[in-house]
Amino acid sequence: MTTPVRVAVTGAAGQIGYALLFRIASGQMFGPDTPVHLQLLEITPALPALEGVAMELDDCAFPLLSGIDLTDAAETAFAGSNVVCLVGAKPRGPGMERADLLKDNGRIFTGQGAAIASAAADDVKVAVVGNPANTNALIAAANADGVPAERFTAMVRLDENRAKSQLAAKAGVPVAQVTNLAVWGNHSPTMVPDVDNARIDGRPATEVITDRAWIEGEFLSTVQQRGKAIIDARGASSAASAANALVDHVASWCGGQSTADGDWVSMAVPSDGSYGIPEGIISGFPVATDGVGGYRIVEGLELSAFTRSKVEATVAELQQERAAVEDML
Repeated sequence: MTTPVRVAVTGAAGQIGYALLFRIASGQMFGPDTPVHLQLLEITPALPALEGVAMELDDCAFPLLSGIDLTDAAETAFAGSNVVCLVGAKPRGPGMERADLLKDNGRIFTGQGAAIASAAADDVKVAVVGNPANTNALIAAANADGVPAERFTAMVRLDENRAKSQLAAKAGVPVAQVTNLAVWGNHSPTMVPDVDNARIDGRPATEVITDRAWIEGEFLSTVQQRGKAIIDARGASSAASAANALVDHVASWCGGQSTADGDWVSMAVPSDGSYGIPEGIISGFPVATDGVGGYRIVEGLELSAFTRSKVEATVAELQQERAAVEDML
């Protein structure tokens, strides 16, 4: 057995955390030969619920689970952590403006960024799920002195998974046949699933699905509004699918599952100016990963005029969010 990977999870007693922790402990994030040590953070009033979650983890008798720490202190949760999953965030309440949500969560992620810099392992990798995820990741990175900015990513893999599922259903093929599907921009209703460069059973997706009106209409709106549709249907936000996407995100990035030759996955990463997306924001891109912490933005993809216009809109939203939290950066 190798040295355990220390995984910190915030908001660990929440719905996403509850769906996530058992999958990490079972080996689905880092593989069947890598033990994990869970370091779980919650707000003080939720610690009793977190203790119940820990009891259940114990009762599963996972062979790969080497230990569990529970705390309401960020530096304790992040101490020596190799991977940090920032899941917890303040939800948007009735009548709350997006700018207010950005400010409230910004204060949380400012402190968590500083705590990561102070306590985490030298090789720490950070995946942000708590919304608004892209800008929360930007704030955390800006306040984590000494930690390279490229170690901070936000999750758009859920949007990728949703888009793949819709394309597979339309084409009448197993979802595994849908590859090379990137999600550009913000993890919000403005995000852009890229059908132009996607492939279905090795063929260009636009050759398999020739209904451009469906691609630019029903498909796009279904993927962009999927989160709202789930809330309307079940009375609560996506939890199991978000946890699943986070497992995918980390597994591809640093859990041993590198992208296949010629394929890519979606990650929100600090822009380096590729595709005209300005530096200073964290945006969804097509990335190739090595499975051990490295990634690169895939270059040279051609975007249709329609997709390009949608990318410009989601980037504009990210720039507006950045401006709203400028004092925290």
